[in-house]
Amino acid sequence: MKDIYQIIKKVRISEKATVLHETTGEIVFEVERDANKIEIKQAIERAFDKKVVSVRTANYDGKERRRRRSDAGRAPHWKKAYVRLAEGQTLDLV
Repeated sequence: MKDIYQIIKKVRISEKATVLHETTGEIVFEVERDANKIEIKQAIERAFDKKVVSVRTANYDGKERRRRRSDAGRAPHWKKAYVRLAEGQTLDLV
């Protein structure tokens, strides 16, 4: 297994993520693109010492960037994980 800090990159704090955390208790993380749900679950449990119930993932393509007429580029692709903790457990990151 990879290092847990290579799998978990950062917490995604946005308006949608905050509302999701308040309503369902799910926390949104940006994770390694190659990581699967099992690796993400194990990394969260080891890093924060909490019980994870479920993990949902979504892959995002990087936005296209344009600077001049034909000078186009792309932001990096990334992956998001929605993590739900066990009943009664909280994580105060948001």
